[in-house]
Order: sequence, then structure tokens, then C-alpha cells
Amino acid sequence: MSLRTGLFPAVALAVAGLLLTGCAGAGGEAAPGAQRSAGAASTGFAGHLGPQAQMVRSQEIPFLGPQTRARISKATQQAVVVVGEGPDSNQSATTLYERIPGLGWKAVSDPWPAHNGLRGWTDDHEAADHRSPIGVFGLTDAGGKLPDPGTRLPYDQEAAFDAPGTGFEGEPLRGSFDHVVAINYNREPGTTPLDWTRPLGDEKGGGIWVHVDHGGPTQGCVALKLDRMKELLVWLDPAKRPVVVMGDVAALRR
Repeated sequence: MSLRTGLFPAVALAVAGLLLTGCAGAGGEAAPGAQRSAGAASTGFAGHLGPQAQMVRSQEIPFLGPQTRARISKATQQAVVVVGEGPDSNQSATTLYERIPGLGWKAVSDPWPAHNGLRGWTDDHEAADHRSPIGVFGLTDAGGKLPDPGTRLPYDQEAAFDAPGTGFEGEPLRGSFDHVVAINYNREPGTTPLDWTRPLGDEKGGGIWVHVDHGGPTQGCVALKLDRMKELLVWLDPAKRPVVVMGDVAALRR
């Protein structure tokens, strides 16, 4: 996995030195014909580190402070770390990490350029604030308009994953929901991403996904290029209790 497009300078330098509400669009339950599957193949980490590198580089995830690390369960072995450039920025970098037994956390991808909410990040997400929620959230369910690319998460292929219209910068949204992973913020895990249940109440927003990048900021989701979304879906393994760790640099260092 390699970085194929530019990364904003602040986070790119930091990485080197350290080594919606409503994005879901239409709500409602999935249609009875929704296809829900559990995908297949694994792409687990197979690298090898020398003894010195094992002690120095493989123990913790860069950027994360003690409060953030404490929110990651000891049972979690996969983490999608989304680091925002700043509290009001809609540009971020996403890196995949895997916990290697006896060694700690190891990056298994380069940083991938990403978009987040138009107005940046928040600790207190509300509907239509156009900010992405800060925190550590489970990743248990996926879906999209296109067929399952081979994920092991439950996957709903459904025509309701539609993204009409244009984004904040006039870019077309078509294809944004071809593949999505639901972020377990204010939703019921174990349901289709289209499920509209909001345990915290509708005023706290919902429909926060990782989805295909449409070339501009989101309403609160995290957006990755299409090829990266496919890589992410194939990599995620529910047996490893994957989470997304997301927020701006200062928030994640707490």
C-alpha cells in the first residue's frame, strides 16, 4: 500500500518525524431485497522488523495521547487512524495499523489523503454542524451500491446507496456511496449502514461513514479514493475488532 497522491504538509511532516451528520443521505431501513454477505480473503501484515525497530517503532500508534489510547480496547487488533490537519480543516490523512502480538502497533499502509467534515472536527457532534465527530468508534458493517469487493464485514448491496446532487465545492456526488463502512457513532452496530436508528437521539446526528471521496469536504464522514476504499474493505477483519480513531492532531494527542 503506497501513498499515490499528495498529503497536506503538516501531517506529512509529522508522520515522517514520528517513524455526516447525514453523510448517508436518505435514511430508513434497508429494503427487503438488500443483499447481506460476509466476505472472504485476508491481507494480514506479513512484514518483519529487526530487534531495535521492534522496540522503538512498533509499540504505539503515533499521534495518540493517553486518553485516546485508553479508548482502544485491548481486544482490538486493527485501527483506521484518521488524523485531521487542524480542528477546522476538512483535509486529513488515514493510515491503517495492526496490533502485532508481542510487538505492539505497526502501520500497514502509508498515509492516504482523505476528506472529512466541511468545518473540521468536534467533540460534541450535532446534526447538520458539518463537523466530523472526534473519538474511537467500532467498524462492524459495510455496504454500497456496487457489489461486495471481498470484505469479511457484513455487506449490504442496495440501490438506496445513492448520492445525487453536488458537494460543497460543486463537485458531483455520484459514486460516493459505491462502497461504505459505517462508523459506529450514534447507530446500532450489526445493522445495515442504511439503518436510521439513533440511540443518542436525532439531534446528535448520524449516518457517519467512511465512503468514496467525491473530491471535496463531507457533511461529517471520512472520504477515501475508490481504490483505497476497496483496500480498506478487504483488509478489515471483524475477528480483529476493528475501530476508527479519528480527530484533529491536537485532539488525538490528548
